[in-house]
Parts: sequence; C-alpha cells; structure tokens
Amino acid sequence: MFLQNNTITAEMGGWELFINSLLPMLSGAIKYTIPLTLISFVGGLILALVLAMMRLSKSRVIQLPSIIFVSAIRGTPLLVQLFIIFYGLPNIGVNLDPFISAVIAFILNVGAYGSEIIRASILSIPKGQWEAAHTIGMSRWTALRRIILPQAARVSVPPLSNSFISLVKDTSLASLVLVAELFRKAQEIAARTYDFLLLYVEAALIYWVICFVLSLVQVVIEKRLDRYVAR
Repeated sequence: MFLQNNTITAEMGGWELFINSLLPMLSGAIKYTIPLTLISFVGGLILALVLAMMRLSKSRVIQLPSIIFVSAIRGTPLLVQLFIIFYGLPNIGVNLDPFISAVIAFILNVGAYGSEIIRASILSIPKGQWEAAHTIGMSRWTALRRIILPQAARVSVPPLSNSFISLVKDTSLASLVLVAELFRKAQEIAARTYDFLLLYVEAALIYWVICFVLSLVQVVIEKRLDRYVAR
C-alpha cells in the first residue's frame, strides 16, 4: 500500500522508505517529467525540420541563421542554456514559469541536434530518387513529401529515438530551476530522510524503466517504417 508523501519520516529506511517514496516520485514523473519530455520533443522536432530545410536551401542567406543557431546550441551546455532562460532573462524583464523555461530550453536543444539528424537522413536518400520523381512531373516539394521524407523518417528513427531517450534523462536538469519532476521529488525526500543512496538509486530505476519501454516502442516504429525503405 502506498502512503502519502507527508507520511515519510526521517526514521524510515530500507523497503519501507522505498515503497513510501515510490508514489511521490511517480507523481513527479507523470505530472512533469513525461509532459516535459513529450512537449519538448514535439516542439523540438518541428523546429528541427524547419532548421534542416533552411540548411538544405540553396540560398546562403537562408542557410546562415540555421548554421549559427545550431552551432551556438551545440557549442554550449544545456544547463547553461537553461540557466540563461530561467535566471538570466529576468534581468531584462522576462520572467518565465519554471516549467515553461525548461520547455523552451529543451525545445531549442532538441531542435539543434534533431536538425542535423534530419538533414543527414534526407541527404542519405539516393539522388536517383529525386531525379525519378522529377521525371514523372513531381515538384520538389511533392517529391520531398511523398518520396524522400518517408524514407528519411525511417533512417532518422534510431538517432531521433536516442535523442528522445536522452531527453527523458535530461529533464532531471529541470530540478535545478525548481520544476517538481521525478528527480526533484527524490531530492526533496532525500533531504528529509538523509538516505540519499536509496532515493537516488530508486529514481535511477524509474528512469531506466521509462527508457526501456521507450526503446521497445522504438523497435515497433522502426518495423512499421521499414515498408517505406527502397531495398
């Protein structure tokens, strides 16, 4: 039986503490960790697709903002980006909710890394398929949408899935800007009970289970997208 968070005391230890702390941690995962991951990844993928298209443009004027953005995000730590948004922006009058700050930081990060994955996936499709599409009268956009992107999606699934799984773990950084996600809950309970090893190992196990389930989903998606790959 799970007990409430406020019933956890410093006298608890072992399995009693493990069981009683499970519900608060799962609550943090459901309320913050999972929504934070999903919103950030979807937003990041949209940004990544836009950046990849800009980078593949033949115009240097369109390419340049994408190149600078990706270089800046990849060249700075995610934690620093998060701190700039949450602790730095208030200096110029921009005060954001901790959750919103974390979402923005993660979207920018996923967008930068994801754009390179999508760009590489599109470039991996043989040029002959572009030429074949043009031969039957398809425009560049139609060829991209109907022929190139479905195949590029299959190629990009493994690296994008890895990015998604990494994002699940990176959400623990949101605890540093006071988002009450899974790891923040573990920190709060550990501060009350002083059993840091047990609580942090428990948090690690929960992250592990989440990532394991996601890796199974990745396998299913890869099999479904195999039908779009020309062999």
